[in-house]
Amino acid sequence: MKLTLAWLKDHLETAASLDELARTLVDIGLELESVRDRAKELAPFTTAVVVEAKPHPNADRLKVCIVDTGAARVQVVCGAPNARSGMKGVFAPVGSHIPGTGLDLERGMIRGVESNGMLVSEREMGLSDEHAGIIELPEDTALGLPFAQILGLGDPVLDVAVTPNRADCLGVRGIARDLAAAGRGRLKEDARAVPVRGSFTSPLRWKIELPADAVGACPFVAGRTFRKVKNGPSPRWLQERLSAIGLRPISALVDITNYVTFDLGRPLHVFDADKLAGDLTVRLARPGESMAALNGKSYALDPSITVIADAKGVQTLGGIIGGEASGCTAATENVFLEVALFDAVRTARSGRKLAIESDARYRFERGLDPTSALWGAEVAAHLIAELCGGEASEVVSAGTMPEWRRTVTLRQDRVRTLGGVDVAPAEQARILRALGYAVEGEGTFSALPPPWRGDVTREPDLIEDILRIHGYDRIEPVPLPLASALPRLALSPLQRRARAVKRGLAARGLMEAVTWSFASAKHAALFGGGNPALALANPISSDLDVMRPSILPNLLAAAGRNADRGLRDLALFEVGPQYADDTPKGQALVAAGLRAGLASPRHWAAPSREVDAFDAKADALAVIAEAGGTAEPQVTMDAPAWYHPGRSGTLRLGANALATFGVLHPKVLREMDVKGPLVGFEVFLERIPQPRAKAGKMRPLLKVSPFQPVERDFAFVVDAGVEAQALVRAAKGVDKLLIAEVGVFDVYQGANLPAGKKSLALSVRLQPSERTLTEEEIDAVGQRIVAAVIKATGGVLRS
Repeated sequence: MKLTLAWLKDHLETAASLDELARTLVDIGLELESVRDRAKELAPFTTAVVVEAKPHPNADRLKVCIVDTGAARVQVVCGAPNARSGMKGVFAPVGSHIPGTGLDLERGMIRGVESNGMLVSEREMGLSDEHAGIIELPEDTALGLPFAQILGLGDPVLDVAVTPNRADCLGVRGIARDLAAAGRGRLKEDARAVPVRGSFTSPLRWKIELPADAVGACPFVAGRTFRKVKNGPSPRWLQERLSAIGLRPISALVDITNYVTFDLGRPLHVFDADKLAGDLTVRLARPGESMAALNGKSYALDPSITVIADAKGVQTLGGIIGGEASGCTAATENVFLEVALFDAVRTARSGRKLAIESDARYRFERGLDPTSALWGAEVAAHLIAELCGGEASEVVSAGTMPEWRRTVTLRQDRVRTLGGVDVAPAEQARILRALGYAVEGEGTFSALPPPWRGDVTREPDLIEDILRIHGYDRIEPVPLPLASALPRLALSPLQRRARAVKRGLAARGLMEAVTWSFASAKHAALFGGGNPALALANPISSDLDVMRPSILPNLLAAAGRNADRGLRDLALFEVGPQYADDTPKGQALVAAGLRAGLASPRHWAAPSREVDAFDAKADALAVIAEAGGTAEPQVTMDAPAWYHPGRSGTLRLGANALATFGVLHPKVLREMDVKGPLVGFEVFLERIPQPRAKAGKMRPLLKVSPFQPVERDFAFVVDAGVEAQALVRAAKGVDKLLIAEVGVFDVYQGANLPAGKKSLALSVRLQPSERTLTEEEIDAVGQRIVAAVIKATGGVLRS
């Protein structure tokens, strides 16, 4: 909401400075975005006269001018073709900042002649792109005047950020009322709302034809006819005010409607009455109707949009924008004024549907003063009579004025108990009355909010008004009582676990993704979804209509979009919720991720390979470790159906499934239109057992053995169905102190082995801690490892 200081003073009688008013606006809850004082910015630029203009001795296109600024005569080198003796222009002294070019003006020598300032063009002043010559002022212009004053830019412009609930402050008068209540002056009476007696009966009437379920779209509309008006340019003061806030002056009639919109927060619309075909009707648009709007665009309409139409068709979109067919021009002589009340929700929906932003829509969708439909017709009549002449008809209307009166009770001590500051009852009543409330009662106030305060419906609203006018800075800061003598951790163990997991996955080269907690029903069904309770009643998109049963479909969709743009090799992860049902227990915190493409970049020194199930398994195990898991999980082959059978698994601690991993099923990828192969994992963070609490936060002592480690390899022939983990677990169990690591480095099936058999090769690293092992001791440990593996698996040592 933009306004100028002089405009504000039309409503507020005040001696406060601009800085004081700006501070007060912020104090009472009207945040000030900016204050632009063009007069201050343009202060160095003054009017001057060219006393003498003679050719430059060293340049054909330059002139040496003697300029009289009213305070002194200076020499200026000028290249403008219209520079001549006797002309009046705008002078910029040395040291000025030229707004149009962004340069700082310095004293200089131009082709051997000294120049002390310049005569500026409109482009150099930032007024337009015109730069063919310097600015020429009227001959009767006095010397030494600030150029900002000549332009009418001496009035500072304030830009106020108005919150959606304060529709009353979308007019200058509403802001002035708040400042007056805060003690920054006196609110002036506005005589323009005094009724104007009509001199004839309006030839045009109103009709409201709305279905029963849409009566609220326009409950009341008023208007009047004006005849024999003259629609010329609006006066200079009006043009300057509209230009100052960024509006383009058009004509007196149109400028009046824009002025009232910003002055009083009351949108108006004027029709050229001679272009209308009979009475005007407020109705819903009909299928197939369209309208050419005043912004030069044509809009297709539907029955959800409120319109005003005559016998020929739609003439304006209710509360949004007028139609071109009935717009006022310089030839307009007879005018019909519309002052309507349109529903805020329907206006907002229609504006969004048609993608039309207008000052009228902005105000209607935040709610108007219902009584403005009556006094708006009177204000417009005063201004039209003053600026355009003519005569006004009697007011015509249709519909019923909505009931706006309501009583809100205020217990006087609640300002202290709820607001935290003790305000005397008399001051409470004064503030409310200054804001337009009717207040009665003792001990407990009965307040009648004014019609322009549709946002006030309950006691806390009154308390807020009292506090903001009294001053939020008067609320004493009170420290919160400590719940305990010792500080508590800000994050829960699960929150800290999630953070640790994110850092760990990022360190492994995966990129974090943040996706919706929704998915399409089709994709959800591929990942165990389909619970009707998880369907959304009002989805933000047709393809995001259910709560996601897994994070993987969203990551798969992201991988597909990346692949379509040529990013085939990628690794993504997300830590977030997924939903099994609509109960609190059905929501689980999961760390999920996927990899696609090459596991390592192409390189001449090392062969590259595609990602496989073991990459996903390693990611899942890393997540469990980052989450604080200490026990080694077991691998079972019962992964969910969206994984490839035989190339996936589940990590368990007993019956507790901590994670699933593996190659994603080709059918799932085909249904989601994603090219494979891709591998993924899901780790259920809440299922990972919490580690035992430690006595302190000190790191354990680093134990480094000074003795040489020993590695031995063993190959066993076992049944094809035996899991490698069984061999690793049996070998580790021989001596947990001595055996530091056991790994599988080879798997073989084929020639030289019986059918149904496979060879698994283990690498075992022994790390002595007390002394170097002898060859006999190493052989003894090896024999024990062989015996343990044979006993656990039924295999034999491969020769």
